[in-house]
Amino acid sequence: MTADIGKTARPEDAPAAGPEAIKAIPVRHYGRYVSAVIAIGLLVAIIYAFGQGKINWHAVPDYFFDHRIMKGVGQTMLLTVLSMLIGILGGILLAVMRLSKNPVTSSIAWFYIWFFRGTPVLVQLFVWFNLGLVFEYINLGPIYKNYWSDFMTPFLTALLGLGLNEAAYMAEICRAGLLSVDEGQTEAAHALGMSHGKTLRRIVIPQAMRVIVPPTGNEVINMLKTTSLVSAVQYYELLRYAQDIGQTSGAPVEMLFLAAAWYLILTSVLSVGQYYVERYYARGSSRNLPPTPWQRVRRNLAPLFSRKGVTA
Repeated sequence: MTADIGKTARPEDAPAAGPEAIKAIPVRHYGRYVSAVIAIGLLVAIIYAFGQGKINWHAVPDYFFDHRIMKGVGQTMLLTVLSMLIGILGGILLAVMRLSKNPVTSSIAWFYIWFFRGTPVLVQLFVWFNLGLVFEYINLGPIYKNYWSDFMTPFLTALLGLGLNEAAYMAEICRAGLLSVDEGQTEAAHALGMSHGKTLRRIVIPQAMRVIVPPTGNEVINMLKTTSLVSAVQYYELLRYAQDIGQTSGAPVEMLFLAAAWYLILTSVLSVGQYYVERYYARGSSRNLPPTPWQRVRRNLAPLFSRKGVTA
């Protein structure tokens, strides 16, 4: 066996040189930096302006848990829940009427939605409150009879004004959810002998909830803020109590800031509830549900606790 000693290496026998490393140069977005500086500057200017204003900030924590404010918070939440209950039940009924093949019921539902969506809520509240100028009595025969002014209390005015108006918007939300379900499933249910009402309860509505729930959550939050309008019809809720305290304490603007803080707290709580309700009804459409905030915190803290266990 002879060794290849003395042979010179040929150029074609040398290993091929690899490609040169790519030098990635990040793109500099100067517009983002400029917009961020401008936004921070505006925020600082607004904070400085409020800091220089003649505002008694100590009045806000002094009255934050006042018994009148807490009573107003309770009245606001009660009115929100009851008005949304009327709106949801009425919206479901109007949506079914709107989709009915009966032209009479469909036309009535269309007219209701057209009227209440086309007039402002404040106008509707004033109409209910001042109907005593048109009708002296409310007469329901042997069931109930009384003066209209005694019957139409500020609470009933607020409840009817907000609830009936919300029913018109919820009707369109429910109608969109019902139309999102494939018609083939309704036909299959009818072929199995299920009635129209049972098909709605067992087949259509459970699937439509995935479409109905997100905008309904927004309507609940919007209803909470809309309750501030009922102070115009002499109903005492959060804003009305805050205004009265502001007039007696000499801090009207500070009490408006206090009311705004409570509205932010309440809407934040409702937003968290809306997130979990949407996540519950999303189980049928997505296999992997997004992690909850608590699950994200546990996932981020898990490596820290595992390291402590190893070192211990």
